Amino acid sequence: MKLTSRFADALRFALQLHAEQRRKVGGAPYAAHLLGVAALVLECGSSEDEAIAAVLHDAVEDQGGAARLAEIRDRFGTAVAEIVAGASDADVSPKPPWRERKEAFLRRLAVASPAVRLIVAADKLHNVRCLTRDYRRCGEDLWRHFSGGRDGTLWYYQAVLETLKTHGKAPLVDELDRALNELTTLCS
Repeated sequence: MKLTSRFADALRFALQLHAEQRRKVGGAPYAAHLLGVAALVLECGSSEDEAIAAVLHDAVEDQGGAARLAEIRDRFGTAVAEIVAGASDADVSPKPPWRERKEAFLRRLAVASPAVRLIVAADKLHNVRCLTRDYRRCGEDLWRHFSGGRDGTLWYYQAVLETLKTHGKAPLVDELDRALNELTTLCS
């Protein structure tokens, strides 16, 4: 698969959208997460649409909701927009309550397309790896940065993993399983 100017355009667009956004812990530019997710997806032999969706996967829930999704559809096509929509847990502001939003996302993930599951697996894998690194640095203080706290956050990642596993084996799901086992062991 060859990346074209569409991917470069999507990357520029994502960097512009998230320019002021920082990671919750450590304050790294949010672009680090987008690039990390995109790298995981690309290394799995994804399509260009999936790679584009990887860099845009948080644009709807963090940077503009349904209007942003319409813009993504206009700029990058229906296939990309559908993947981004499937990987988003909210398209309204303010977002619904945390637990309600996560449970609704899990129900949608259970019937999601393989492309959506790929993006979600990469997103959660990158997040869990970052959580593990940050837990080693911050300890239990880490969880104050997350709406679900320690128990809710770990429940959510485990629920995502179990939902992804129902669709069979996949390399990123296996890696997520190992990464989440490492995090939960570290936290216990």
